[in-house]
Amino acid sequence: MPNIKPISELRNYGEVLRDVAIGSPVFLTKNGHGRYAVMDIEEYREYEKILAWRALKSELDKGRQSGKENGWIDADVVRARLEERHRG
Repeated sequence: MPNIKPISELRNYGEVLRDVAIGSPVFLTKNGHGRYAVMDIEEYREYEKILAWRALKSELDKGRQSGKENGWIDADVVRARLEERHRG
């Protein structure tokens, strides 16, 4: 069950933080509407990894689609272009 508290509970932030655990964030409401989430730092780091993975996968999918639509570039050609850029 979600742990939901009004933001006014932050006056006793120690009690609010005691309720935060991995897999159990505390959601804070303002004027009866969800506004903030307080979560364990390890859980937040995992969340960041998921976001980074999604962004990478999206870019890979775009590249794959571009290859299908526009044709693929041979790996030797790519290598030569990168080496050329690196030299000059």
